[in-house]
Amino acid sequence: MDRTRHPRPRRYTAIVAAAAATALFAAGCSSSAGGKKSEEAADSAAAGKADTPRMKVAMITHAAPGDTFWDLIRKGAQAAAAKDNIELVYSSDPNAATQANLVQNAIDQGVDGIAVTLAKPEAMKGAVAKAKRAGIPVVGLNGGIDDWKDMGLLEYFGQDEKVAGEAFGKKLNELGAKHNICVIHEQGHVALEARCAGVKKTFKGKTENLYVNGTDMPSVKSTITAKLKQDSSIDHVVTLGAPFALTSVQSVSDAGSEAEVATFDLNKDLVAAVKDGDVEFAVDQQPYLQGYLSVDALWLYKNNGNFSGGGEEAVLTGPAFVTKDNVDTIAKYAAKGTR
Repeated sequence: MDRTRHPRPRRYTAIVAAAAATALFAAGCSSSAGGKKSEEAADSAAAGKADTPRMKVAMITHAAPGDTFWDLIRKGAQAAAAKDNIELVYSSDPNAATQANLVQNAIDQGVDGIAVTLAKPEAMKGAVAKAKRAGIPVVGLNGGIDDWKDMGLLEYFGQDEKVAGEAFGKKLNELGAKHNICVIHEQGHVALEARCAGVKKTFKGKTENLYVNGTDMPSVKSTITAKLKQDSSIDHVVTLGAPFALTSVQSVSDAGSEAEVATFDLNKDLVAAVKDGDVEFAVDQQPYLQGYLSVDALWLYKNNGNFSGGGEEAVLTGPAFVTKDNVDTIAKYAAKGTR
């Protein structure tokens, strides 16, 4: 990944600032799109409700069907929408061209703001430019940390994936690892590629990228199992999402391997796996916070002209390591579906 054109963002206290600014506008009533259960879940996490004019915000992600990671982002977005008197319209598609069409649909609906992921930035440039021409503020989250400024987005909320990968590689060194495979479940996804590149940069042993079809979990399992059977020197399987880590645990067993599994990202089952020792550690980028802050940021911009990072720096939500030593503090939130 070219880092020369896009300087690495500094770690900030902007997350705290955005959350604190929110408290300036508490009162009123609200709801969130997505059905009664979604509204109730969002309301339960909301600290107060705004009496500002009703807004309509579209969140458009590259989520693949069945990937529970995105449930956390959506719950955070719903909580912010419930508090801020926002109608949230959520849609997703892993195909970049279809995701761009969803942005166009939001423009056609005349939304007041758009929160979008930029997993494949080139495919999203045209749609984002159309939103800007229509006078719709756009913020980024989760994917696109190297591209959001060039594309003219107001703000970005997420994790610097190369920094996270470098921290991951150092953690493997501390554990005495010698040979890992980094499992990429979507080829061409800039954030996933950056994670593995970061691991490779700092890891003192051998790193191999292993590409799998993330939309076909049986295929993921068989590919990882075959690789482990082929090479017994592999001592760590690095995955880039919780469902793939849990599948890798099965692959390690099926292959008769002694490899450990470590991963990026959490869900409730992954937290339990860390607690049980099936997964060695995880890197948490706090997806709930990404969803919450991106929606809340559009409300703050509309009602008070705020934008975190001043349009110059991303607001970082990770990385944070979750291990057996601290997993109990995360588990109670994971049980609620917010970590």
